[in-house]
Amino acid sequence: MIASGKLVLHLATSSVYGLFIDELYFLACGEHLAWGYVDMPPITAFQAWLTRGLLGDSLLAIRLIASLAGAALVVLTGLLARELSGGRFAQGLAALAAALAPVSLAFHSYLSMNALEPVIWMACALLLARMIRTRNTRLWIPFGLFAGIGLLNKHTTLMFGFAVVVGLLLTPERRLLFNRWCLLGGALAFAIFLPNLVWMARHGWPFVELLANIRRDGRDVAFQPLQFLALQVLFENPAALPIWVTGLATLLAGRLSRPFRPLGIAYLVMLATLLATHGKVYYLSPIYPLLFAAGAGAIEAWLSRPGRRWVRSAYAGFVLLVGLLLAPTAMPVLSPETYVRYTRALHIGQPRIENRAASALPQFFADRFGWPEMAAAVARAYRSLPPEERKRTAIFGNDYGQAGAIDFYGPRLGLPKAIGGHQTYWYWGPREYTGESLIVLGDRREVLESKFESVTPVAEIGHPYAMRQEHFTAFLCRGPKGWTSLSKIWPKLKRFN
Repeated sequence: MIASGKLVLHLATSSVYGLFIDELYFLACGEHLAWGYVDMPPITAFQAWLTRGLLGDSLLAIRLIASLAGAALVVLTGLLARELSGGRFAQGLAALAAALAPVSLAFHSYLSMNALEPVIWMACALLLARMIRTRNTRLWIPFGLFAGIGLLNKHTTLMFGFAVVVGLLLTPERRLLFNRWCLLGGALAFAIFLPNLVWMARHGWPFVELLANIRRDGRDVAFQPLQFLALQVLFENPAALPIWVTGLATLLAGRLSRPFRPLGIAYLVMLATLLATHGKVYYLSPIYPLLFAAGAGAIEAWLSRPGRRWVRSAYAGFVLLVGLLLAPTAMPVLSPETYVRYTRALHIGQPRIENRAASALPQFFADRFGWPEMAAAVARAYRSLPPEERKRTAIFGNDYGQAGAIDFYGPRLGLPKAIGGHQTYWYWGPREYTGESLIVLGDRREVLESKFESVTPVAEIGHPYAMRQEHFTAFLCRGPKGWTSLSKIWPKLKRFN
């Protein structure tokens, strides 16, 4: 019932706001299927291609797999609680905590690799827990299958796999590692991941270059360890803090849970890794359903004593209430105006995790506004050109959201596909355009005047709720200075950041 409720919630709100900036890029990547992209493995692009091909371009269709993943995560969390000897109440409490964690509500509200990642990790955790309990090492084969799929979904699965191995090595359960089934499972995971690895090697390891650029440019907010931990509490629902803290303590020190200690150690290894490398604050989120499952079982046992059973319903209701109060801050539920009033009244909101200027809305919401309006304004400028010049005019987006919006909304407006140097758009090249006439989005006039003989404003772009960087003037640029072909200067236009 909890899984169904989460699914209905995400389906019902899938069209409240427009496409997120990353979704526009993922949809564009889905039109260029490959074994890799600058900033991600192939599965998200494949999702975009699959859902559009089968179901069309509606927001409900584009976000359907993310919504289904949210329901699957709830089911897996309940199963994991049962595997850790939890009864019906423990299974329900763990599922409820996983369903209503603000970070889970956010992850499953849009197309991204973040929607599938916790599902894949919890499938692996469930298999490992069952392996520990039954000593059935053949389960390394499905573990390797899920791990390989996880690596094709998001590279942070490497961190999860490393943490699991360390957890096993530091406990008597290390015996599970030294057998042919573990080797076969590892080989299977590697074989599944290999095409993406080959793609990255052939393209000069762009993901490594991207990470170095992000760190140098300071795009992400750097959190101190206590701030990082405080945000874990907020992201996972403050009311659920006793569940996952109890779960961690149970896994690490519980007498009956001693065989499952590798799972608790895996959490600590991941936490230490992210603190040491200044990883993104939400990278730890996919492992919390494991702690919910372990903690719910311990809480169930404690509340089963005489005189305490009434606390079960009261505490579950508290988790539900706080989760619902925080839901509008994590996923599109309210109109922008109502959201602003709501967060001001309750003095809560999304923490800023990127150093980019937002609007009245936080970045996670603001980046869902202004894209169709931008495409329409560009289309009016494009159609105003003489037919012969129009054929030679390319539309250049300075970020993948701008280019992705042209690619998604443009065809019905008569626009050609965009070009750009941001992320994987750079690999797709100038599309046979010479550069003699460009409509440029998101660049400064003084920069363009140093590169073109003529720079003319043709459209004003901006939406009241869009990010600050998406408020700009679009320019028609003619007559390149110092270069004769866009293909010759294309290497200089690369922006991996």
